[in-house]
Amino acid sequence: MLAIKGLNQFYSGSHILWDVDLDVRAGSCTCLMGRNGMGKTTLLKCIMGLLPTASGAMSYGLGTESVDIAKIAADRRAKLGIAYVPQGREIFSQLTVEENLRIGCGARRGAAIKEIPEQIFSWFPVLKKMLRRRGGDLSGGQQQQLAIGRAMVLDPKLLILDEPAEGIQPNIVHEIGDIILKLNREAQLTVLLVEQKLPFARRVASEFRIIDKGRIVGGGQIAALTDDLVHQHLTV
Repeated sequence: MLAIKGLNQFYSGSHILWDVDLDVRAGSCTCLMGRNGMGKTTLLKCIMGLLPTASGAMSYGLGTESVDIAKIAADRRAKLGIAYVPQGREIFSQLTVEENLRIGCGARRGAAIKEIPEQIFSWFPVLKKMLRRRGGDLSGGQQQQLAIGRAMVLDPKLLILDEPAEGIQPNIVHEIGDIILKLNREAQLTVLLVEQKLPFARRVASEFRIIDKGRIVGGGQIAALTDDLVHQHLTV
C-alpha cells in the first residue's frame, strides 16, 4: 500500500530522517514507534506532503494503480485516498461537529459530496448526538472521534494517525482502540499510526517499525516486539 525507499529529510540544516525505508502492507495496522524527537511525526508529515524531502521515493497504491507521491501536493494525496489525523487532533474548535465533518466532503476521494455519509455515524454514534455542539466543547476522546470521523469522510484507503491515544482518559483510550480495530478489520482500512503507549500499540497493531535518531532500526509482526527491543529503543 505504501512503500518508502531511501527517504532523507533536513530541517534548518539538521539531518532528521536518514535513508528511511518503510513498507506498510495493504490491510495491516502498522505502528511506528520510537522515543520523543526520533523523527516519527516528521516522517508522517513527509508522507502527507506537509514537509519537503531531500531525496527518496514514496509509492502508494497497489499493482498497476501504484503512483509515486513524492512530488504530489498534499491536497492531491488526500484525493488519492490518504487521510491524516495529526497529533493534537486539530479540529476546528469554533465550528460544530457537523461543520467539522462537512469540511471533508469537498475533499472526498473520487468526487466531492454534499452530505455526510451515514456510515460515519455507525462508526461514531456519539457524533450524531452532538452534531450541533462546537468541537471545542467536546471531551478529548470525543474530539479524537471527531478527528478520525472527519478523516473517514474522505473515504480513505490509508489512514495515518499521530498518537491517537494522547491526552485521553484511560477508559476512553480502550474505546479509541476499538474504533481503530473496527476500521482496520471490518472496513478493511490500512492504518499507519504513531503510538508510544505499549499496551495500546500491542492491542491494535498487527506490525511495528521502530525509528531511532531518524533511522528505521527494527520491525516485524507485533508479536516480535520483545522486551529487549522495548528496553533498547523505547524506554526513557
